[in-house]
Amino acid sequence: MKILSGYGIILLACLSVFFPSAASGAPAEENYQFYCAQCHGLKGKADGPNAVESQPVSPRDHTSASEMNKLTDEDIINAIEGGGAATSKSVLMPPFGKTLTKAEIAALKDYLRKLCKCKGK
Repeated sequence: MKILSGYGIILLACLSVFFPSAASGAPAEENYQFYCAQCHGLKGKADGPNAVESQPVSPRDHTSASEMNKLTDEDIINAIEGGGAATSKSVLMPPFGKTLTKAEIAALKDYLRKLCKCKGK
């Protein structure tokens, strides 16, 4: 077994910082900003650049505890995985079940609970 030189170890450490493993996934807030903020807004207030009056349905305000408390954690996960059509909501919300890992979806659900400061049903 060959031992890595000091430079090899430094290189591996740098690569692990800049290219995290696929299993670790992106942080929930980063995923939210990339996948959700276009409609739901950076802070979750349904005020993203795509949330225009010409849309047939307004995006959900993820900061509204009264609205988000109506949803179970499973409801949120189903909406993220299957998109709006899977939950009888807007077909404009795409499904992310094949884009995000189960762990990323669970973390995103937790992030939504943090935005609304609520636990749901």
